[in-house]
Amino acid sequence: MRIGIDVGGTHTDAVILDGHRVIASTKFLTSANVRDGVLGALDVILERSGVAHDAVEAVMIGTTQFTNAVIERRELAPTAVIRIALPSGEMIPPMTDWPQDIADAIGSNGYMVHGGLTYDGFPIGLLDENEIDGVIDEIAAKGIKLVAISGVFSPSNPEQELAVAERLRRKIPDAGVTLSHQIGGMGLLERENAAILNTSLRPLATNVVQAFEDALAAREIRCPFYISQNDGTLMSADFAAEFPALTFASGPTNSLRGASLLTQLSDAVVVDIGGTTSDIGVLQGGFPRQSNVAIKVGGVRTNFRMPDIQAIGLGGGSLVSDDGKTIGPQSVGYRLVTDGRVFGGDTLTATDIAVAAGAAEIGSRERVNDLSPTTVEAAMSRMHEIIDDGIDQMKSSREPVPVILVGGGAVLVSRDLNNASDLLRPEHAGVANAIGAANAQVGREVERIVSYREHPRDEVLAELQAILSEELMAAGAQPGSIRIADIEETAISYMADESTRLRVKMVGDLDFAGSET
Repeated sequence: MRIGIDVGGTHTDAVILDGHRVIASTKFLTSANVRDGVLGALDVILERSGVAHDAVEAVMIGTTQFTNAVIERRELAPTAVIRIALPSGEMIPPMTDWPQDIADAIGSNGYMVHGGLTYDGFPIGLLDENEIDGVIDEIAAKGIKLVAISGVFSPSNPEQELAVAERLRRKIPDAGVTLSHQIGGMGLLERENAAILNTSLRPLATNVVQAFEDALAAREIRCPFYISQNDGTLMSADFAAEFPALTFASGPTNSLRGASLLTQLSDAVVVDIGGTTSDIGVLQGGFPRQSNVAIKVGGVRTNFRMPDIQAIGLGGGSLVSDDGKTIGPQSVGYRLVTDGRVFGGDTLTATDIAVAAGAAEIGSRERVNDLSPTTVEAAMSRMHEIIDDGIDQMKSSREPVPVILVGGGAVLVSRDLNNASDLLRPEHAGVANAIGAANAQVGREVERIVSYREHPRDEVLAELQAILSEELMAAGAQPGSIRIADIEETAISYMADESTRLRVKMVGDLDFAGSET
């Protein structure tokens, strides 16, 4: 038995799973302090299921708290950044292209010191210990306890970042430190930005993780709990408190993973239809296809590995024109249950159209009987056209592909789609995000620039697999379950020695029996 919880901005969804079988599920309003919403959802599913508290092996939680904090510019702590890049990296100081409001919230505390590496990990500049100590003294004098450290090509060789962190902790023992090689891939500015955002969120992360722990303890659920990250796998609560930024975009990821678990399909297009938008993503090998472009979080460029998601302005609350030919992107959102016509309001929404067409039984159908068949047909055709076009843009071949519909607004699609070879509407699709959060796998990935001329490919892969396997076992994975989930190789033009950018991702099933309680 395990519990999956997805804390969204409006609803907290929760499920109890026995293997892949859903025992109980609920949607509960999210509370301002997180804890009360989680408690309410837990109470509902525990009562409905009759499952004893001590039968729960693990709890998995997905949350948008940290993404929302960045977007809303709230609860971001003052943070300093030390960049190891002089003299080559002085032209663009840290946080140069940040929106001014978020830069002000975190503070303009950027420092640059001598050092840096070439792409293959060799030093291009030596560290100056006196210079580093002077920067650390200045940070300590300001009373700043959160520091991000970035270095040129540090993912290839993190020794300079580690050396600076060691000197920092000698001076400020209780400092919260993020090393950029721990959280991002190649690309100094985007990786540095990711490290700064992560560091500024760490006090909030400590509070959120503690709120989750308190909620579980209040219901006497004493088992390990994990938090979902943006690649579709899990991380321990302690790891999440240290790296909260890895939860960015975990909401859409959980929906895709949930769709895979509900249908047992590994390769498909998933359409998650909510109240305002529909998120369309692609499953490859059971995991979300990743985006290869720089992702902006709250206006800040990062190089997190984010799912490749296309959001379109169609949801259950989308506004419909009088003739039915125009739908969205405006939406009544959470006011659907008061403003929608089937609920007694006077606003025509996509849900009203679905009810009038006989595709859904929601609210009172009598309230939409006055809609003309022409309007209903025009709107139904337009809704399916919007979804079909979105699928066509996301799939990687001309041929139709399996399509999985999830989310509370999945009732909007009631007809066949040209780009869908098979249209699946699994049971419990409305809480697919919570089911996805309850997946029982942990994952790790590593990125390097390597030369296969100097180091044979098999040797490089074996070395990285050994590193990732050790990290996965430390994170609680069963040794026999560890496998490669993805290998991405990109030849780099105009570099010596036939250099290749290599990214390896591995996953493993959680070993609950070996987890601490």
